[in-house]
Amino acid sequence: MQNIKDLDIKGKTLLIRVDFNVPLDEQGNITEDTRIRGVLPTINHALDENAKIVICSHLGRPKGQHQEKFSMAPAAKRLSRLINKEVKLAPDCIGSEVKATVEAMQPGEVLLLENLRFHKEEQENDVEFSRQLAEMGEIYINDAFAVAHRAHASVVGVTKFFEQCAAGFLLQKEMDYFNRSVGNPSHPLVAIIGGAKVSSKLGALRNLMDRVDKMIIGGAMANTFMKAIGYEVGTSRVEDDLIDTAKELMKKAKQQGVKLYLPVDCIVADTFDARADSYRTTAQEVPKSRMILDIGPATTMLFTEALENARTIIWNGPMGAFEMDAFSRGTMAMVHSVAASHALTIIGGGDTDVAVHKAGEADNISYMSTGGGAFLMLMEGKTLPGVAALTNK
Repeated sequence: MQNIKDLDIKGKTLLIRVDFNVPLDEQGNITEDTRIRGVLPTINHALDENAKIVICSHLGRPKGQHQEKFSMAPAAKRLSRLINKEVKLAPDCIGSEVKATVEAMQPGEVLLLENLRFHKEEQENDVEFSRQLAEMGEIYINDAFAVAHRAHASVVGVTKFFEQCAAGFLLQKEMDYFNRSVGNPSHPLVAIIGGAKVSSKLGALRNLMDRVDKMIIGGAMANTFMKAIGYEVGTSRVEDDLIDTAKELMKKAKQQGVKLYLPVDCIVADTFDARADSYRTTAQEVPKSRMILDIGPATTMLFTEALENARTIIWNGPMGAFEMDAFSRGTMAMVHSVAASHALTIIGGGDTDVAVHKAGEADNISYMSTGGGAFLMLMEGKTLPGVAALTNK
């Protein structure tokens, strides 16, 4: 995979795919701009080379229709402020008017195309849409790791119409860190897998079982494993159709010498509510009328001890319903434990990312991935379509 530094981009028109799919408040103001800041090294490098910069991205789910609330205008405004330079917003992402605007650009100018997903053809990886989008540049740069797992027109289809394609610094950094954490890690390697569903992370669990030394399972997905052991889990969220799969994974862990950690105590409540009556119980004594909503303090201690000799830690998914204060203790304690470790630490997934920021530990994590779905696909051992498209060039 070529990097933007490998190409001569002086004075050239670059079409840069980024992920500016940032959260907005009801007034349309950006509430968190990590993804925009993430591509600044690529954009600044292109500015240093006096290139003409055409940026494209999607925002939200407009479902193939032009909806003003999903306009890229707030992103253009925020990027202008961050690079201290005017970023013009195009009226669309394809078409003769946009093409004329691009052709009139001067070196060092920046243009942001309107939301790619205003056209349904973007998500369909339509050939004609890809061709028209490719008319907006001479060289294609993909710096959108968060959508690299999507075989969309601006990620995959467009590469067929460019002689030169390369990764931006953010995409390169994401792949480098993932390789250091899973592809060629320093051992012991510990994976912390949480979140709601086993089904959404089954591929990752199976692939990681061949690579890790220890695996910690928390969150609602741990309930399925606990039920597979024979524990009562009350009214907790469980995937009954995956109980046999959970047994198979635990058997595989034992055969391969992977130390598998499950909760030994938990916080239970009568309802899924922040004001619910909650208390701590051991994993073996969950009442039939209660649901598990967080790991308990003994589990936190066990999990923390499991991390003590780790040299590499990857984490995807919270330990409980951390969005509610009463059930956030387990996840927050794990954030602090991971941050205090002397390991290379990589966090992937939106919820885990939010938890790290909430705990104020972002500066103490080695790397926080910008893409949940793409990170998970890599954990499954699969090749990202966006990366494959660049490699094939």
